[in-house]
Amino acid sequence: MDPVTEVLRLSGMKGSVGARVEAGSHWVAELADYRGIATHAVLGGSAWLVMGDGRHVELVAGDVVMLPPGAPHGLTDASDDGASTREATSVCWPSDGRTVRLGSGPSRTRLFTIYYDCNHLTRTQVLDEMPDVFHFQGGESGAAYLDDIVRLLGRELARPQLATGAVIESLVDLILIQLVRGWLSRQTAEQRGTWLGWVDDPVVREAVERIHADPATDWTTTTLAEALHVSRATLARRFQTAMNRSPASYVTQWRMDLAAVSLRDTRDPVESVAARVGYRSVPSFTRAFVRDRGMTPGAFRLAHRDAGRAGSGGN
Repeated sequence: MDPVTEVLRLSGMKGSVGARVEAGSHWVAELADYRGIATHAVLGGSAWLVMGDGRHVELVAGDVVMLPPGAPHGLTDASDDGASTREATSVCWPSDGRTVRLGSGPSRTRLFTIYYDCNHLTRTQVLDEMPDVFHFQGGESGAAYLDDIVRLLGRELARPQLATGAVIESLVDLILIQLVRGWLSRQTAEQRGTWLGWVDDPVVREAVERIHADPATDWTTTTLAEALHVSRATLARRFQTAMNRSPASYVTQWRMDLAAVSLRDTRDPVESVAARVGYRSVPSFTRAFVRDRGMTPGAFRLAHRDAGRAGSGGN
């Protein structure tokens, strides 16, 4: 399993369709209170994205835009802030997959919204430090098939068929992967200093792949450098430039993420969890876990199992 797939799986990153929109003229909608990452895809016509700082971004058919968790923004058919001074339909954007019709007259714009969120138990996140707005224009090279996937999802939403739910779930996951690929393909410095910074540095990339492939190995900056046939100083410098952290700190972070999920999801003894993530004794693992999570492994397991039971009690 490659590191991106593994991080998405471990973090439980999942998407769900929040709204399907048919809009005419004179409409505006504001989004300020939502969980996770908001993604808007335009199937037909056009709309304007209005950011909280006043920036306006035009979106046309085939465009997809992704915004960080909770970033206040709006969508409208107006190219300026005159929407507030004219007749407009203002709504709370749905988050439950409903279809909404906005504005007046015949439908001119078709779009849908996807919300991506994770369980937040893990510290290693693919999109934890994404740019404030990621605008992928229809037909842009770098994320092959994104246009096709968006159109297919739009058709499934418009004309549900047998097993449409399963199809939508798969397509939503594919859109996320294509957007990550598109961001990386731009070959800018945007991802440098984030978790994805390792992708364009072959030395750091191999180091990350080795850490993920075998977290139980006694990885240190020295042992990693020896395995990669580079100097310790070179590895430390390139790791810091690419990911804004040291190799040792990333080893610890990834081990703690693996341990936290294992403690929550399994009944494996703490000794087994510790061994799987590279600790030879329970005391050394416990000290590292307390430093990272602020509680012992046993207390963490109890707290998160209790939280899970409380969260499912109302279902």
